[in-house]
Amino acid sequence: MDTLDNDIKFVAGVGEARAKLLERELGIRTLGDMLSHYPFRYIDRTRIYRISEITEAAGLSYVQFRARITGVAYAGTGRKRRFTAFAQDPTGQAELVWFQGVKWIEKRIEVGREYLVFGRPSFYRGELSVAHPELETMEQALSRKAESGMQGIYPSTEKLGNVLGAKGMYQIICNAWTLVKDRIADPLPEAVRTRYGLIGLRDAIYNIHFPQSQEALRQAQYRLKFDELLGVQLNIQQRRTERLAKSNGFLFTRVGGVFNTFYTEKLPFPLTGAQKRVIREIRRDTVTGFQMNRLLQGDVGSGKTLVALMSMLLAVDNGFQACMMAPTEILARQHYATVCKMLDGMDVKVAVLTGASKARERRASLEGIASGEVDILIGTHALIEDRVRFANLGFVVIDEQHRFGVAHRALLGAKSEGVHTLVMSATPIPRTLSLVLYSDLDFSVLDEMPPGRQKISTHIIPPQKEQAMYEYIAQCALTGKQSYIVCPVIEESDSLPVMSAEELYIKLSEGYLKNISVGLLHGKMSVKDKNAVIEKFSSGEIKVLVSTTVIEVGVNVPKAVNMVIENAARFGLAQLHQLRGRVGRGSEKSYCFLLDADGQNARLKTMTQTSDGFEIAEKDLELRGPGEYFGTRQSGLPSAMFSSVFSNKELLETAKEAYSELLSKKEYASVAAALEILAKQKLEREETNIVYN
Repeated sequence: MDTLDNDIKFVAGVGEARAKLLERELGIRTLGDMLSHYPFRYIDRTRIYRISEITEAAGLSYVQFRARITGVAYAGTGRKRRFTAFAQDPTGQAELVWFQGVKWIEKRIEVGREYLVFGRPSFYRGELSVAHPELETMEQALSRKAESGMQGIYPSTEKLGNVLGAKGMYQIICNAWTLVKDRIADPLPEAVRTRYGLIGLRDAIYNIHFPQSQEALRQAQYRLKFDELLGVQLNIQQRRTERLAKSNGFLFTRVGGVFNTFYTEKLPFPLTGAQKRVIREIRRDTVTGFQMNRLLQGDVGSGKTLVALMSMLLAVDNGFQACMMAPTEILARQHYATVCKMLDGMDVKVAVLTGASKARERRASLEGIASGEVDILIGTHALIEDRVRFANLGFVVIDEQHRFGVAHRALLGAKSEGVHTLVMSATPIPRTLSLVLYSDLDFSVLDEMPPGRQKISTHIIPPQKEQAMYEYIAQCALTGKQSYIVCPVIEESDSLPVMSAEELYIKLSEGYLKNISVGLLHGKMSVKDKNAVIEKFSSGEIKVLVSTTVIEVGVNVPKAVNMVIENAARFGLAQLHQLRGRVGRGSEKSYCFLLDADGQNARLKTMTQTSDGFEIAEKDLELRGPGEYFGTRQSGLPSAMFSSVFSNKELLETAKEAYSELLSKKEYASVAAALEILAKQKLEREETNIVYN
């Protein structure tokens, strides 16, 4: 057995109880897991502050200072008992406070003795206080030989922090390193390391935990980021290679009457050049004999649904069934209504199936697809249920791919051997991120907007202009124009100082929009009530719809010309862009109003400067990291610890180049196996945030 696979409980300072806690709280079970648990911050332990230097204005996360204990005090009783030690150096005073472990600490503190104090500072009325600090006598501190002057601070949990603390976690890392430091094999050949400027794996692991310099830390991070990306590439490309090795894809040899009739008689508008290109790409995929696995990316309103429908009609022309899976009831019903309208009068049977489908509708859909009577089935997660059996499924469309993940895709694809799969993302994803998230897919982009799409004028609205904006919304309603108003929360919350959708609905109905038909829509409503509100808004009966982000996808109303987003700063740029795309679908000029507390949010200004979804996504990635793009966890993703890697195009391309080189030299298998162990996939880890105090 590899040393890295040894149980963590045998490491000094761990034991049975702490091992169980580490596994339960952080998923750490082995020595390898422990050494793959990287610091998110570093503290310079060579720096010793004077108390007078530790001020609230200094903004220090952690501090270390020498001080003499001048007295102690107790407060409270029982479980609320608190122990305070008063510490002093020549420049000032501080309070050291313990709310737990009082009996243990009171036996170890001597009044009159000097200690080295380490902890997180807080201030009350300008006075320094440190809760649960780490203490060492100066004799202990001077005799201790640290591995590094920079001590790592590790991601933890409240339960684990109460047992181990920062010092305890660090000590376990030290002990784990002692056991494995001479047994770390480097999976990358020396020639590859030299070519790409990579330090050895042993040095990388050592310097990520015990940096000997800032430059050594930078090199360690670069090597470990490289390994994670390379591991992902190897994993994904292996799956792709296995898929392409199987010549079992259905053949769509005909472009028949259904497709041609729709193209010549039913198209709502001429196809863009981008739509024609993507349909040709899909058509080529379906005549190769290999299963298609293609990602279709496009901005809001770029015409992805039409491309998906025409692709499904290719399947129907060749005697196969097709299905489309959407993430929400609203979106599935919207797609169903859209497809039925487009195919009206054609000999194509369409059905819908969702978790909320009534018994009669459900039974008809299930019987229709099993018999082959239904050509196209549209639905939600309900499509992957075991009882859903197709007579001859040949083509699958998965909408809003980022909300499903690899597992859902696989389950739906497993309904039929040889089925072709088209996954669509209405959230533009930066190319750097797409190359990692979806490297096992072929890639198509709709980079052209259909004719007639109106440019949406976007404005940031400060509080003093809010009344004027709502007066404008009311005037629009009186002329038949409709508006969305989106809130970040459904109900009033003590923790979030923002107005809820329910509160705003009442406020507007009784105030600015008193004489206007206002509706309320949110995720906690029943399906029946949601559908009723959407129907009234679609028909024009409701002029203003107050909603949560449940309308982010799937509610298309051409007469809706205004999008108001309350507390806009609480949303990511990609989500704001998605919401903005709900308007501008008709011939009227449309507007998006972003309400901001001070009207000066620099991030929101990006929305006023561009309507390009891919440009906005790149900016969002730069500002927020890739978290929101992950949605349901994708298989084989790197840990969030190194999520900043996705904005490093150079590193990504370097890893892909190295992958190609390793593959060509037949070193694929051994490297992949080693990297699978070393690149532990833990999305709960925090992004690297290096701070030098």
